[in-house]
Amino acid sequence: MSESWDLTRPLREAIAEAEELVANAPFIRTEQDRLEGYDYLAGRIRMAMQMAFDYDLDRPLFVNPTHQFSRQGLDNPDAIYFNAFLREGVEYVVRGCRGTSADLSFQVMCGQYTADSAATSLMAFDDRELDLAADGTFEFTYVAEPGAKSMIVREVFNDWDTEERGTLTIERTDTLGRPARPLTRDLLAKKYDVAARSLVGSIQTWFAFPHFFQYKEPVNTLTAPRSTPGGLASQRSSIGHYELDDDQALVITVPRCDDCSYQAAQVGSDWYASTDYETHQTSLTKAQAVTDPDGRMRFVVSEQDPGIANWLETTGHRTGSLMLRWQRLERDLTQDADGPTVEVVPFADVRSHLPYYSPISAEEYAARITARQRAVARRMIS
Repeated sequence: MSESWDLTRPLREAIAEAEELVANAPFIRTEQDRLEGYDYLAGRIRMAMQMAFDYDLDRPLFVNPTHQFSRQGLDNPDAIYFNAFLREGVEYVVRGCRGTSADLSFQVMCGQYTADSAATSLMAFDDRELDLAADGTFEFTYVAEPGAKSMIVREVFNDWDTEERGTLTIERTDTLGRPARPLTRDLLAKKYDVAARSLVGSIQTWFAFPHFFQYKEPVNTLTAPRSTPGGLASQRSSIGHYELDDDQALVITVPRCDDCSYQAAQVGSDWYASTDYETHQTSLTKAQAVTDPDGRMRFVVSEQDPGIANWLETTGHRTGSLMLRWQRLERDLTQDADGPTVEVVPFADVRSHLPYYSPISAEEYAARITARQRAVARRMIS
């Protein structure tokens, strides 16, 4: 091959570097950890190629870079993420039709997350600030302010079975009707170089990110509800990480909040990514969880099945991330009234720590998993 046409070399070298990072991750303990690392690597490669080749600053569009085949940043199993890159000073028109999801939010970011810095939010609002027509359609114009690099949209679902997706587009008013740039060697070389840098950078970023937040907290604890790092004004989260033996369980108790459209709990992996939320129950929203008569939801995080509806499966992970989320809030939260409590207990004693213990059968639990599979197939895109 001619040296001048070896365009994929940066990407090949980046894949080799990324493989070394993944294969030697400090938290790998088991073969399962390593296998999941290589699966995680495949998603990072996929994301890097998408970021480099699907985006065009002259012809913007919303791309879905994070989903069940490309997990990153402790991605929310209840969310569909969209991202469009922006150019400063350019006018953009965003159009859509509001679906019936629990939350639809927009955010403009300055810069990107890296291994040693966080992106800055320049603008953030949710669908309550949209001027919705009777049929649910909307349109707004945004002129990218200095520093604006990307627009992120999150469509979040509280009830996977009934809520439906909306539609969403973005366009530049000054480039409509023009053909795309023709392919050139320099353009393709640039795209492969962007993919290479994005691949290694994303792995380094998400290796470092939880140490800024989750892993600063004592193990097997959750913080009081607070503003989500890099999130929206109407969002709060409680973060932590767990370490459990197979004969232990974590009992998380949190009041159900009816002053938000979305509330959920999630278990994540040491890769700082969601675990299998399609064929395992690794997350629960307030619509999916059972609320006890005292108005509290009690989740059991464990490897063994406690035989209850609110089991959050650790799927073979002795350690991992924890996150509770509240979105589209109508008021602020306090620890005393809204925050979680956490207790590590012997698995054999779980029932004694659940004052309203209500068992479900293996068949009933399998039906819950079936519903999750069908909902992900209907809702998620990749």
